Amino acid sequence: MKSARAKTPRKPTVKKGSQTNLKDPVGVYCRVRPLGFPDQECCIEVINNTTVQLHTPEGYRLNRNGDYKETQYSFKQVFGTHTTQKELFDVVANPLVNDLIHGKNGLLFTYGVTGSGKTHTMTGSPGEGGLLPRCLDMIFNSIGSFQAKRYVFKSNDRNSMDIQCEVDALLERQKREAMPNPKTSSSKRQVDPEFADMITVQEFCKAEEVDEDSVYGVFVSYIEIYNNYIYDLLEEVPFDPIKPKWNSCSTPMRNTDFVPPQSKLLREDKNHNMYVAGCTEVEVKSTEEAFEVFWRGQKKRRIANTHLNRESSRSHSVFNIKLVQAPLDADGDNVLQEKEQITISQLSLVDLAGSERTNRTRAEGSRLREAGNINQSLMTLRTCMDVLRENQMYGTNKMVPYRDSKLTHLFKNYFDGEGKVRMIVCVNPKAEDYEENLQVMRFAEVTQEVEVARPVDKAICGLTPGRRYRNQPRGPVGNEPLVTDVVLQSFPPLPSCEILDINDEQTLPRLIEALEKRHHLRQMMIDEFNKQSNAFKALLQEFDNAVLSKENHMQGKLNEKEKMISGQKLEIERLEKKNKTLEYKIEILEKTTTIYEEDKRNLQQELETQNQKLQRQFSDKRRLEARLQGMVTETTMKWEKECERRVAAKQLEMQNKLWVKDEKLKQLKAIVTEPKTEKPERPSRERDREKVTQRSVSPSPVPLLFQPDQNAPPIRLRHRRSRSAGDRWVDHKPASNMQTETVMQPHVPHAITVSVANEKALAKCEKYMLTHQELASDGEIETKLIKGDIYKTRGGGQSVQFTDIETLKQESPNGSRKRRSSTVAPAQPDGAESEWTDVETRCSVAVEMRAGSQLGPGYQHHAQPKRKKP
Repeated sequence: MKSARAKTPRKPTVKKGSQTNLKDPVGVYCRVRPLGFPDQECCIEVINNTTVQLHTPEGYRLNRNGDYKETQYSFKQVFGTHTTQKELFDVVANPLVNDLIHGKNGLLFTYGVTGSGKTHTMTGSPGEGGLLPRCLDMIFNSIGSFQAKRYVFKSNDRNSMDIQCEVDALLERQKREAMPNPKTSSSKRQVDPEFADMITVQEFCKAEEVDEDSVYGVFVSYIEIYNNYIYDLLEEVPFDPIKPKWNSCSTPMRNTDFVPPQSKLLREDKNHNMYVAGCTEVEVKSTEEAFEVFWRGQKKRRIANTHLNRESSRSHSVFNIKLVQAPLDADGDNVLQEKEQITISQLSLVDLAGSERTNRTRAEGSRLREAGNINQSLMTLRTCMDVLRENQMYGTNKMVPYRDSKLTHLFKNYFDGEGKVRMIVCVNPKAEDYEENLQVMRFAEVTQEVEVARPVDKAICGLTPGRRYRNQPRGPVGNEPLVTDVVLQSFPPLPSCEILDINDEQTLPRLIEALEKRHHLRQMMIDEFNKQSNAFKALLQEFDNAVLSKENHMQGKLNEKEKMISGQKLEIERLEKKNKTLEYKIEILEKTTTIYEEDKRNLQQELETQNQKLQRQFSDKRRLEARLQGMVTETTMKWEKECERRVAAKQLEMQNKLWVKDEKLKQLKAIVTEPKTEKPERPSRERDREKVTQRSVSPSPVPLLFQPDQNAPPIRLRHRRSRSAGDRWVDHKPASNMQTETVMQPHVPHAITVSVANEKALAKCEKYMLTHQELASDGEIETKLIKGDIYKTRGGGQSVQFTDIETLKQESPNGSRKRRSSTVAPAQPDGAESEWTDVETRCSVAVEMRAGSQLGPGYQHHAQPKRKKP
């Protein structure tokens, strides 16, 4: 509106079925209301007849650079505070009425905030009739003498008209007059003084070139759109707007004397035009009658007192003027009884409810709900304008959301090319309405960029024009005398021709003299006529020559102009092609720019995502490093302790092995040094222990048991009672042990006998005993009972500390040693075979300790055996 656009708009597409591709933008006009007080602050200034400027009032926020923001908006025409209703009507509504009479539709609506003067512009005030009464006055001034009689045209419920002959129309008129309480004719009814000053128009206005060979009928209807519901304001139902008929929930109260108005539905006729089904259409014959119908519906319209306006419209009102036109027949006497020849045109005058902000109107309850519905319908209207403009400028095919609101759905056909559209933007220049006026200006800026296709001219019926007055006697126009009467009056009067006496000799001579004078005068007039005729012929011939020469001159100039026009057309076509090429290039560049911008945004988002990912990975790495450092430290300490424990265990194990080797060496030494002729004597363990104590710093883990000499007298064995007889024992008897035939057998009460030591048994007992069998040096089986205490370890397991060893041995009474040279010894516990043939064999047995040598003196189950102090 106020600045040139960077993009060249696409050419609008031609609507299918239209005969022309010409389009006109929506005519948007601006009217500035005078201030209520002379010293009131003003925010709107009229620059010229097409531009207004908005000033930011004091106290409002500033723009970014700190200066007051001033914006200019352009309109088709701006009407200042001193504009009269007549001036506004001549510019805005007069062309619409003229098109209505010639069979074209029109839409005129007022738009603005609450209290901006919309209703005053449309309806007027006493002494200043608005656009509506002036439109009615111009219509009836134009078709007053050509109106059809009442009920010749009859409306139906299909948004069309039926036509009746004169007889049927007369019968219906008589029927209506015979009804009770018939309505008084408009010609006999006095004008209501309440609106008499509004319809009194001093200036006479009439349409041009009205078809005289047609008859006309005018029908009016009045509806309102309240809370997105359509109501008929002319519907004959008991309705009293003064008394409260609606409760707080906006539902009708139960009252037997009140019938709530029923909402109407929108329908589509066969020509795809939208109309209100079941709406009352009243045929009117004068301006007074039409405005009285409007005033009757105006009293039913919903208005309310708000903080901004004492009588604020709470609904959108639509006053429809439907003009029906039908041609006369060939004789020019009656209406042509063909429904296809009927032409219907409509002018819709819309008074929109004002957009408002609830924080200013202080609306509550139903008023707040009404304001929300008003703002929602106006927002839908603005959305439709935005989509229409986008489709026309960029060649898109987006669906226009007409159906989102009853207001836009009703006038959908006007924006699709069924008539002209005009909008009057009413603004109140006071500073309090600055923000609302700014939104109104932006909507007007969008609206006037929308283009509407021009309506197609109606087809002509094809009858001979002038048939209305053909069979009617026509006298001289304007009472002017004929040429023959003027010529006869110029002749001298004739004398009396009556002859009363036979001797009368004066009458005939006077008559002859008068006739001669007349003949002479006639001859003179003929001569003069011939002379003037010749002169006129000469002038006419001269004129013809002059005209012919001028025609030749004009033809030459016309040919030059045509050549120039042809050249200009070619240039225009070239420029248009160049323009299309540039538009195509611009479009490609715009798409490329859009793609690059999108890629740039995507890359920036990806870069940000990668940066965030790197930061998260860096944070995770630092946390992992700290965690690993702690784990390394903990593992290092753990393995250091484990290494210390293993080194200590290894040292103890090596000490035990060293002690075992010492024992083996002692036994080997005893066997080697034993005399062959004498019975071998087993060395004393006491001496060996003393020697070991001197050689090794590691004492024996358990005390050594001494075995009595075989040559000593037998000693009676006695059962020794354990000091802990009340404790429970784990009796470990390996499966490889052999059953001995000794009288004395080990017996432990309260014992759990197992073949393999397990943790479950050790956890239930306090003492441990291992039954171990091995071959003695004399070849007999020696049974050892290795006893110990069970202790719990810090790791949750059990360990055994051996404390005592008991030995059971069987010998021959004569003391002789058994020699076996060829027999095989019984199987040992570890599955090995030993041969007692010579000293080497016995030495090898002593060295290898095959009979239970793996257990050793100190047996370990789960943990290290505790070292006893020497």
